[in-house]
Amino acid sequence: MAGIAALIVKVMPSSPDVNLVELEEEALELLEKEGAQNISFTEEPIAFGLKAVMIKMAWPEDKETELVVECLNSIEEVSAVDIVDYRRAFG
Repeated sequence: MAGIAALIVKVMPSSPDVNLVELEEEALELLEKEGAQNISFTEEPIAFGLKAVMIKMAWPEDKETELVVECLNSIEEVSAVDIVDYRRAFG
């Protein structure tokens, strides 16, 4: 059985005008299809009204994190995706 990793991803929308609720809904759907679980979202102010979306999730260790980046980059309103934390989950 594969282990689970705790993954935190920072998603930058293409502009301050992007509807973050819609972006989060689309991200949730795409990530669940790839096997992510326990997905949660927070918004982090950047500057001039722009907010990054921080996504925390449980990710199967046997799957490449590049899948997460590709999924999220496929969302039209996303300009950048960065994995900010990846650690093995215990328990």
